[in-house]
Amino acid sequence: MNSIHYARVAICALLASLAVAGSEVQEKRTLQKSFDLGRASNDRFLDVDNFEGSIRVTGYDGQEIQLSVEETLEADSPEKAQAARRELSLEMTQTNHTVRCYADGPFRCKNGSTNFRGWEHCGYKIRYDFDIRIPRRTALRLKNVNGEDIGVEKTEAKFEIENINGGIRMADISGSGRAYALNGKVRVQFRENPDANCYFGSLNGNVEITFRPRLSANILLKTFNGKVYSDYPVSALPPGMPAKTARAGKFVYKSNDFYGVRIGDGGPEFKFDAFNGDIRILSQEQ
Repeated sequence: MNSIHYARVAICALLASLAVAGSEVQEKRTLQKSFDLGRASNDRFLDVDNFEGSIRVTGYDGQEIQLSVEETLEADSPEKAQAARRELSLEMTQTNHTVRCYADGPFRCKNGSTNFRGWEHCGYKIRYDFDIRIPRRTALRLKNVNGEDIGVEKTEAKFEIENINGGIRMADISGSGRAYALNGKVRVQFRENPDANCYFGSLNGNVEITFRPRLSANILLKTFNGKVYSDYPVSALPPGMPAKTARAGKFVYKSNDFYGVRIGDGGPEFKFDAFNGDIRILSQEQ
């Protein structure tokens, strides 16, 4: 998703965060569902695509994905509440070893992206707060647009996490992947250092990643209005090759604006990208 689209989503989400004025109807209910993924430890996958609310995921020693979702509906009138029930849905489905949760409504475009004028145009507002337990070795893809931080604890697999108006907090994890918060902090604490490439970024927030001692990695860094701090001694990496594109029969070379350092003996590539924030690379003792 490019920066222009991110900005548009952020503006739409900000409008969406306005409460429905003078709500006459307020309804709450808790949805609970479990999915047995069996013993296929390498194929488990959880995909949560939410719009308004929060997502919390905790790993445990089991083989079920256990979902508890608190649904909060506000509406201007009973008629608007009925319209919400027709126009909004939360899909929770399983295909083989994949569980998918998808919040659908007028905030979705045909391609599944969000382009929303705000809840005030609907006369209602809905929020889903997810509390999920998963087998530790379950790969994650989590997305949220408007609400609170996405929280992940005690997982041991790949991850792809994106939050628009909220931060990301991950603790006591292992695995590798991508974590990006447009308007929020990214804080990750590893129980075991990643052995594959990772990306950590925020447009408007600090990026703070805590590793274990004896880290070895190649680090790429980029910040515009921030500083970089590291608990580890670093050495400079030679600059990477600029990106090359062809234009009007000529080659155009452009720098990617990242600069590189090496920690330890080098290894997997970790990218840190904080436009309006600091980058902190921290070490935590066992």
